[in-house]
Amino acid sequence: MKKKRIDLPLVISVVLLILFGLVMIYSASSIWAEYKFHDSFHYVKQQALFTVIGFILIYIISKIDYRVYYQKANTILGICLLLLILVLIPGIGSVRNGSRSWFGIGPLGIQPSEAAKLALIIFTSKYLYNSNKFLKSYKKGVFPILGIAIFFFALIMLQPDLGTGLVLMMSVVSLLFIAGVNMKFFYGVGVIGIIGVCILIAIAPYRMDRITSFIDPWKDPLGTGFQMIQSMYAIGPGGLLGQGFLESRQKHFYLPEPQTDFIFSVICEEFGVVGALIVCVLFGIILYRGIKIALNTKNLFSKYLSFGMIFQMIFQTAMNLAVVVGLIPVTGYALLLYS
Repeated sequence: MKKKRIDLPLVISVVLLILFGLVMIYSASSIWAEYKFHDSFHYVKQQALFTVIGFILIYIISKIDYRVYYQKANTILGICLLLLILVLIPGIGSVRNGSRSWFGIGPLGIQPSEAAKLALIIFTSKYLYNSNKFLKSYKKGVFPILGIAIFFFALIMLQPDLGTGLVLMMSVVSLLFIAGVNMKFFYGVGVIGIIGVCILIAIAPYRMDRITSFIDPWKDPLGTGFQMIQSMYAIGPGGLLGQGFLESRQKHFYLPEPQTDFIFSVICEEFGVVGALIVCVLFGIILYRGIKIALNTKNLFSKYLSFGMIFQMIFQTAMNLAVVVGLIPVTGYALLLYS
């Protein structure tokens, strides 16, 4: 077997993002943590624990032959499907921030929808590898995998969690694009997707409130528009170089969830445009190196798998950054490798 090579720019970018993330978790959460837990390092300790576990898992997973994922794709998807069903059952799944999307384990929690996103990428990669010759036929090649993706999307929407559901669907559709499905299909999917999202927004009053607050946050500055306004108050004063490390004002009980969904606002406030650009450049390097790895991969299954994972990461990141700077309505999606 050919010896695996480490992509140093990719690894260095990930490590730098994680380490800077630990620093910013402390800066963004110290005030809240001191008030709630009388320990300003509370959230940093949790993040550090997850970081150590993450690096251990990276090492273990790097030793696994990618063909194992191909062989176990159906089983992995089946387990995640079961977990998505179980989490919806009262008494098993726990409610956080209005969504029944967690399994509570003491002070910690597991979100099965996150595992389901990756499981669906693995399964879709296997499906496209096996069905490549059928992809010119919508009925035989495209609709079956799209139907499975929509079913998972529906389960996630029952929680409800529109942000995660959208990332899941965009990842699968992107893989279909990479696989060479006719462009007419994507025009149709785009129209149907827009209509579907509009319906989902219309039937849920809180989603409609997010749309109206996105258009005019000052219409309800202490309610639905509060998060967006406070985020802008954090980003605006940051200027070119920022207010300085630990000098954020908005983290003092103004900005909701400063250590999770809106941590990028604190970065902009303390490190300004320069700090924001550094974060974006590091994510850009991950995207570039990920695509390059995928393009250089000979095996079709691993090519789809590489594209799927990198697209999913970037979709998640782009969605959070777009919310924080006010380009799209609030979705409640955390910043990858930081929050």
